[in-house]
Amino acid sequence: MIKLVLGVLLWSVMHFIPAIAVDFRKSLISKVGEKPYKGIFALLMVLSLYLVISGWKASIPESIYLPPVWGRHLTSLLVLVAFILFIASHHATNLKRIIRHPQLSGVALWGIAHLLANGEARSIVLFGGLALWAIIEIILLNRRDGAWVKPDPVPRKKDIILLVAGFTTYIIVALSHQWLFGFSPFA
Repeated sequence: MIKLVLGVLLWSVMHFIPAIAVDFRKSLISKVGEKPYKGIFALLMVLSLYLVISGWKASIPESIYLPPVWGRHLTSLLVLVAFILFIASHHATNLKRIIRHPQLSGVALWGIAHLLANGEARSIVLFGGLALWAIIEIILLNRRDGAWVKPDPVPRKKDIILLVAGFTTYIIVALSHQWLFGFSPFA
């Protein structure tokens, strides 16, 4: 479990640096250069993912609470919305006129949704930890960036494409969830 906790913490701290330690980040880039900084950042992200994955696999699923019976169904719906939010962050959509940080909002929703279906300690660390990170990151970025300037409207066609892409991604991940993670969300 320690590796899992360290992985979530490393992921969070490394992402907090650009949001709260702007001067530190700038001085580090001026010392080592932008490409080496990005390389170090990427290596630490890979390390955090390794710690999360290996920590998850090595931890014993200790039950902390019993998720509600309806939790799995709501989880499926919320994860679908989370995928749509996550994908929206990379494309021009009208959803960005409503939600300032759709990717982070998607991660937060994904994490909270998984807590409705999983009550073990390792799930609380992983899903709760990443949801908490995303919520704190949104607050920090809003504080750093100041007033939100909403993007211009885009044609509705872009929103329809977003919904299709989000739903398609959701179906692919849901159908491969058993193979990827060892259990089916539809079981």
